[in-house]
Amino acid sequence: MTKQLLIVANTPSPNTQELAEAVVRGASHPDIDNVEVIFKQPLQAGPEDVLAADAVLIGSTENFGYMAGLIKDFFERIYYPCLEQTEGRSCALYIRAGNDGRGTRASIEKILTGLRWRPIQPTLILRGDFDPGFIDQCEELGMTMAAGLEAGIY
Repeated sequence: MTKQLLIVANTPSPNTQELAEAVVRGASHPDIDNVEVIFKQPLQAGPEDVLAADAVLIGSTENFGYMAGLIKDFFERIYYPCLEQTEGRSCALYIRAGNDGRGTRASIEKILTGLRWRPIQPTLILRGDFDPGFIDQCEELGMTMAAGLEAGIY
């Protein structure tokens, strides 16, 4: 049975676009057969996408010590329509942080707690100047999420 992984990421720059592409690439690894990977920008994703997904992976930039406005908009649009229907949904989060990412992580994790979603691992925070190693970390996150979903772990 094919499962669906929804990836919603804010990509305002070439670097953040590379990170999202790495997550998708990892989730679409050729050894993972039974996971359909759906990537959407925050404004394109809605409650119907979340309800159809078996797991959700969120990518946000750190903006003024907070989540990206478009990610906040996404959560505002899906929160109540998905609240009771998605309890226990597996999720993961990565943050591209110019500073420390703590405010961004705290704000998003409060929403995930309210939704009663279940993080598969601690939030991945990519801090400071852009490092090419961030791409490998994002690819690994996508692969871990999809492989666990396929194996029925999540």
